[in-house]
Amino acid sequence: MTWDITGMAAIANVGASPQDIFAALCAGEESRTPLKAFDAAKYRAPYAYEIDDRPGDGQDRPRRATGWLTTVVRQAVADAGLHEDLSQVPVLVGTTMREQRSLELWWRGHPDVSLEDLHYGTALKTEFGASTTYTFANACSASLYALGMATDLIELGVADTVVVAGTDALTEGGFGTLDRVQNDIPHALRPFHTTHKGMLMGEGAAAVVLQRAGTGTRPVHARVRGVSMNCDALHATAPDPDGITRAISDAHRRAGIGAQDIDLVMLHGSGTPRNDVTESTVLSRVFDSTEPGPRMTAIKAMTGHTLGGSGLLSLQMAVLAMKEDTIPPVLGLTDPIPEAADLGLVQGTPYCGDLSMAQINAFGFGGINAVAIVEAAR
Repeated sequence: MTWDITGMAAIANVGASPQDIFAALCAGEESRTPLKAFDAAKYRAPYAYEIDDRPGDGQDRPRRATGWLTTVVRQAVADAGLHEDLSQVPVLVGTTMREQRSLELWWRGHPDVSLEDLHYGTALKTEFGASTTYTFANACSASLYALGMATDLIELGVADTVVVAGTDALTEGGFGTLDRVQNDIPHALRPFHTTHKGMLMGEGAAAVVLQRAGTGTRPVHARVRGVSMNCDALHATAPDPDGITRAISDAHRRAGIGAQDIDLVMLHGSGTPRNDVTESTVLSRVFDSTEPGPRMTAIKAMTGHTLGGSGLLSLQMAVLAMKEDTIPPVLGLTDPIPEAADLGLVQGTPYCGDLSMAQINAFGFGGINAVAIVEAAR
């Protein structure tokens, strides 16, 4: 069984649409900026990958994540040729922090925050009349978890159309926690590079419209072949290679394909030494018998880690890569770690070639793993 992606929308630090983001990734320009959201003097990390829509440096406003969410949902629905009335359409949202930043601003005396503002369902009902909304706070795998749930809803006959989204804004609690627990503070997110030191946060939102195959009215962007998810719960932060391997194998099984059928892997690529080594080791084993093996890239080198929405953002970039038969490079990757040396990492300039099947990885704290398989709509 497959599911049609008929609508897409996204916003990140490098662009306000999937096409703009993809073009920026292919251009490969440095996109981090000095930290603006908070008092930089209080933190060791001097940079972040922020969306520039605040009133000014050191100033903030509540509900930014909610605003991006409603924007990408509206744009994705329009892209799919649907009416904005979502009263009969489930909306599933993946996130890591929810509206924690709004809560932080309220705690600091911001008057324009209410309890209802902390729930995405409030805005979705107000803007679109959505009566069935679910929020999944599944760490960095959240939006791919939501995508998997959407395929279940369609397969079970609950709905023919589901909107899936993910959104997150920088929070001082999240940024500060990373600033304290990472031994070496990165000045840039450099996945799979020998100089990688850790993760830097980004901001953004993404949404897709998923429909039962053949029921949409617009051309299909791509087709979801299968989504796998698990929680190995081995460790609070360290990834488990066995749990990740099981997620990848199950995704291939659900999609009815083998490792040799994958042309492109969108890596989780968080830039943390433990994740990069584990992901590289697992993929080397999974694709060991394939020749020449898939090409691979990691977009967090330019977008930062966009947390709950990162999986869905990578999925959209995979869709555009297959449309254009072009894969953007991993920004700044000149000296891969030994564990990744034999992987087909795209370096320096975009790779051009036939692309038909993509694997998207998303791995979160606590062993929350999700892998999606997406096929080009030729």
